[in-house]
Amino acid sequence: MAAPPQPALKRAITRKMLLALVIGDVLGAGIYALVGEVGGRVGGAIWSAFLLALALALFTACAYAELVTKYPLAGGAAIYVNKAWRRPFLTFLVAFAVMSSGLTSASTLARAFGGRYLSAFVDAPGTLVGLLFITAVALINFRGISESVRLNVVLTTIELLGLVLVVVAGVAAMFHGGADIDAGRILEFKEGETVLLALMGGAGLAFFALIGFEDSVNMAEETRDPSRDYPWALFGGLAAAGLIYLVITAVASSVVPTDRLVSSDGPLLEVVRTEPLKLPTKLFSAIALCALANGALINMIMASRIVYGMAREQILPARLGAVHGERGTPFVAILATTAIAMGLIVSGDLGALADTTVLLLLLVFSCVNIAVLVLRRDPVDHPHFRVPTVVPVIGAVVSVALMTTKEAATFARAGLLLLVGVGLWAINWALHGRHVEE
Repeated sequence: MAAPPQPALKRAITRKMLLALVIGDVLGAGIYALVGEVGGRVGGAIWSAFLLALALALFTACAYAELVTKYPLAGGAAIYVNKAWRRPFLTFLVAFAVMSSGLTSASTLARAFGGRYLSAFVDAPGTLVGLLFITAVALINFRGISESVRLNVVLTTIELLGLVLVVVAGVAAMFHGGADIDAGRILEFKEGETVLLALMGGAGLAFFALIGFEDSVNMAEETRDPSRDYPWALFGGLAAAGLIYLVITAVASSVVPTDRLVSSDGPLLEVVRTEPLKLPTKLFSAIALCALANGALINMIMASRIVYGMAREQILPARLGAVHGERGTPFVAILATTAIAMGLIVSGDLGALADTTVLLLLLVFSCVNIAVLVLRRDPVDHPHFRVPTVVPVIGAVVSVALMTTKEAATFARAGLLLLVGVGLWAINWALHGRHVEE
């Protein structure tokens, strides 16, 4: 007897709900941590790096808009790559790269958690704090998905409040005046560096604060009318988040000297401490820590579920798909991803880990842009968003170009992560033979 068909996911997400999800995905903890890091690469014109990153991200966003409306299924990049090439190993590598990017992103935020924002309350070694922090995130993840989602809603609200405070404090400082106020800084680029190289280096890192839009493709199967709603929500959400980032970076650069932003691992704290508001350090630090915790939790949930899903599909060793009987969470996958994250926390600083996250996703974005072109030969029986052929071509070229801004150590770290995946694949292939290729 044939197994009864599985019920479809409920299409409950409206256009406005999807727009809110995209904005929430993009507006994350990256802006709290990386304003100074980007300033170190581009100079006072921090906003220009974020603007270029936004413009470059739009090419890949167009590719996602075509694919998600053509194939409105959960699964994202791995689904599109599988449909384009039907190569299980390539599909696995793309899925593992997405998972790895979640781990490097969470590790980036864990390093930031142990920096300037936490020092408002206690002084402690950054690496140790990062390790303890990622352990706490793992315990929340293990506790249960409902608890994690409820906490996510609370933390998202808090982090958005923090961004509002940055803008209010910065604008008040600009009207108040002072020795450090200089709106002209937003047009200054790093000395000794050509403008183009400075912009590319800064945009390659600023990309970290925009990559959340890729997560939204997993909502397609639960969206009421993805063909109509997804492009509107994707481009609208990116535009809204990008505008907020441009305002924050321009304000930050205008009221705080660039060298102070660069030297601080809590750059937005420098903004809210300016006269005349001079908001309490501990208040904003607590908000920033909530933002960092929220971003890390989202990424660790995503990473552990990808590992769990691949294990249940017998792509990875089955043990990684074990579910805790009482908590109903994939505890072995959580343990495995947390262990890898700990290794990453020890291996690199804030900028290096953010660069690794971006590099992994640029690899994925390259595949997605090329998949758009390959899948043009696969017609579907419903209307969908379609971009001019030149757009995914530019998207692929841009993704490769941004990869060239990364250092050898970044490639080595990303390569090591992918080798871990290849090793797990090989172990599973040895245990199950060609079943993993079916």
